[in-house]
Amino acid sequence: MAEGESGAACLKLAEGGAKVVVADLSEEMGEETVRRIHEIGGDAIFVRTDVSKSEDVQSYVRAALDTYGKIDILLNNAGWEGKMIPLVDYPEEVFDKLMGINVRGVFLGMKYVLPHMIRQKSGVIVNTASVAGMVGTSEMVAYGASKHAVIGMTKTAGIEAAPSGVRVNAVCPGVVDTEMMRKIEGGFARGDTAAAEQTRQQMAAAAPTGRYTQPEEVANVMLYLASDLSFRVVGQTIVIDGGAVLS
Repeated sequence: MAEGESGAACLKLAEGGAKVVVADLSEEMGEETVRRIHEIGGDAIFVRTDVSKSEDVQSYVRAALDTYGKIDILLNNAGWEGKMIPLVDYPEEVFDKLMGINVRGVFLGMKYVLPHMIRQKSGVIVNTASVAGMVGTSEMVAYGASKHAVIGMTKTAGIEAAPSGVRVNAVCPGVVDTEMMRKIEGGFARGDTAAAEQTRQQMAAAAPTGRYTQPEEVANVMLYLASDLSFRVVGQTIVIDGGAVLS
């Protein structure tokens, strides 16, 4: 996904010399990220991708290999917030769609990228989880369950890939100042603009730092996990929430 922390990470990686394959369902956002990378002198291509579909994931893997010859880093960041509805009322079709994106998408990315990394005995995968995968979150049963699953898959993949010199870890952001958070705020507020702003203030106040995390701050941790500086970090989930979970 090319917005928010993922788009910020793509730009930072490109600035460091990485060649980037942007895989996104939105052609507009994906092409915009590629354009911004080209503006700073970077190298990038866009592949329209529905991460819940095996053939689409295999397509972006082939595109990366055909264009650049190898895959050194995978950022598994595509996600959807779903709906803010109590569990007993949660639509089954929304639950299934969300799991397809947030869980199956991460699974398929690792399934089809890991063999190439294991073969070359190097590579890094960074999955995006959430603090919603560490605590219970009312009216977000599908999203919370999906992020618990991402943390679990990260631990398993980390153990399995480590003997081959491949590292798998996850970032666990709290509330991040993105378009997704605007939708979550509006969902909790049932579309009431004033209530959405109140929700935003309450969420920001939940962290001792008193504000939302910025996408670039999440991207910085992604880059750390993608770099050799985190060589001994395996199967871990790094929380980026300004201390909200602790408080």
